[in-house]
Amino acid sequence: MNKQLFKSTAIVGSMTFLSRILGFVRDMLIARLFGVDASTDAFFVAFKIPDFLRRLFAEGAVSQAVIPVLTQYQQTNPHALKQFIDKAFGTFAVALVLITLIGIIAAPLLIALLAPGFTWHSLQQNLAVQLLRITLPYLFFISLVALSSAILNVKQKFAIPAITPIFLNLCIIGAVIGLAPTLPEPIFALAWAVLVAGLLQLFFQLAALKSLKLLPHFKIDFKNSGVRQVARFLLPAILASSLVQINVLLNAAFASFLIKGSVSWLYYADRLVEFPLGILGIAVATVILPKLSQDFATQDTKAFSYALDWGLRLVLLIAVPAALGLFLLAKPLISTLFQSDAFGVRDVQMTGKSLMAYAAGLVGFVSIKVLVPGFTARHDMKTPMRFSVYAIIANIVLSLLLISFLAHTGLAIATSVGAYINALFLLFALIKEKIYQPTPHWRLFLSQLVFANGIMAAGLYYWTDTTAWYQWETTERIFHLGGAIMLAILVYLFSLLLVGFKPKQLLMIKQER
Repeated sequence: MNKQLFKSTAIVGSMTFLSRILGFVRDMLIARLFGVDASTDAFFVAFKIPDFLRRLFAEGAVSQAVIPVLTQYQQTNPHALKQFIDKAFGTFAVALVLITLIGIIAAPLLIALLAPGFTWHSLQQNLAVQLLRITLPYLFFISLVALSSAILNVKQKFAIPAITPIFLNLCIIGAVIGLAPTLPEPIFALAWAVLVAGLLQLFFQLAALKSLKLLPHFKIDFKNSGVRQVARFLLPAILASSLVQINVLLNAAFASFLIKGSVSWLYYADRLVEFPLGILGIAVATVILPKLSQDFATQDTKAFSYALDWGLRLVLLIAVPAALGLFLLAKPLISTLFQSDAFGVRDVQMTGKSLMAYAAGLVGFVSIKVLVPGFTARHDMKTPMRFSVYAIIANIVLSLLLISFLAHTGLAIATSVGAYINALFLLFALIKEKIYQPTPHWRLFLSQLVFANGIMAAGLYYWTDTTAWYQWETTERIFHLGGAIMLAILVYLFSLLLVGFKPKQLLMIKQER
C-alpha cells in the first residue's frame, strides 16, 4: 500500500481534528450561554438543513458523484477537464439558486416536515421558520464548496478541503461572543453566522482552484455529457452516502413530539459522535475514493481490493476503541464539555443516554464511509442507494417501536442499528461480487483488536466514577477526564503491542499475498 495514502489520510484527519475541536468550543459556548430551551430547539431544527447539506455535500454525496467523473476525464480526456469544470459550476449554480429560492418560500412547510411537533407551539414554529430562511442560502455556497473540494481531492490537494469547515465554527463562535449580546433575540446571531460562513468557505476554495489554474468560469450547459452524468449519479449518491444524516433528520422530527430539550439532547450527542467519525471515517473516505476511482479506471482489481482492505483495517483499529470510550465516558464527557447553570445535571444525563446509544453504532457509521466508495468509484450508485433505503426503513420502524418507552434514546438506538444493517449489506455485496477479497490476516487482526479493546474497556470502567462527576468543579472534571482518556490510549497501545500488532502493517507498500 502506498505510503502516500496513509500520509494523505493523516493530513485530512489532522485538519478535521482541528475543525472538530473548534466545533466543540462552538457547542460549549452555545450550551453555556443559551442552555436548552425552546429557542435552541428551534435553531437546531432550522440548522439541521444547512448542517445536513454540509455533511451530505462536503463530506460525501458530491464527492461520490463527481470524483469518478473527474477521474474519468483526467485519465481519458484531460484537455476537456477545465471545460467540464466550467460547465458543472455554471449549471449547478443555476439549479442551486432555484432550489434555494423555493426552499425560502416553502420554509414553513419544511419546518412542519422537520419538526411536526412544533405546529402545536406557534411561537417556536415561527422562530424556526425565520431562522431557516436566514440559513437556507448556505445550501448554494456549501454545494459549490463541495464541488471545489472534489476537484482539489482529485488533484491530491486534501488539506484545503479538510480545513475549510473551520470557517463555520469560527463564524458561529464570533457570533455567540460578539453579535448575540447585541440582538433582541440572541439566537438569530447563530443563523447569520451560518450564512456568512458559507460565503467565506466558497471564496477560500475558489482561491485554491485559482492557484491550480482551475478557477471555474461559470457556463450553463445542461446537455454536457459530464454534467448529465454527475446529475444522474447525484441522487443515488445522496441516498447511498447519507444514511446517518437522513436518520439524524428523522430523529429531530420524531424528537419534536417529545418533551422540551429532546432535540437538543440528540444534537449534542450527535456532535460528539461526529468527532471520531469526521476525523477517521471522512478522512479515509476522502482519500480512498480518488485512489479507488484511479484503480478502477486502470482496471487494477488487486489494488482496488487491497485499498478497501487497508481502509477497513485502519478504521476498525481506531473506531472500536473510540466507540468504547464514548460509551463508557458518555456522561463524564457531556458533563465536562457542557455542564453549567444553563445546561444542568438533567441535561447531562439525558444527553449522555443519547451519546451511549450513538456510540454503540460508531463502528457501523465509520464502516459505511469506507465501503460506499467501493461501489461509487466503479460508477455503481444504485446498489449502495438500495441498501441505504433498506436501512432508513429499518430505522423508521425501530424508532416508532422504541420511542414510546425509551424516548429520545430509542431514536439514537434505531439510528445505530440502521448503520450496522447498511454496513453489513455493503460488505457482503462487495465480497459476493468478488470486488473485495479480504486478506489472510484478518483472523489475527481481529483477535488482537478484541484483546486490546477488552483490556482498555476494563481500565476505563474501573477508572471512571460517574456518580461523583456532577459535583466536581470544571477543572476537576477536565483533570479526571484527561487522565481517563490518556490511560485508555496508553493501555490500548500497550495491549496491541503485547499481542504482536505491528504498526507497519498499515504502511505496507506491497500488497499482501
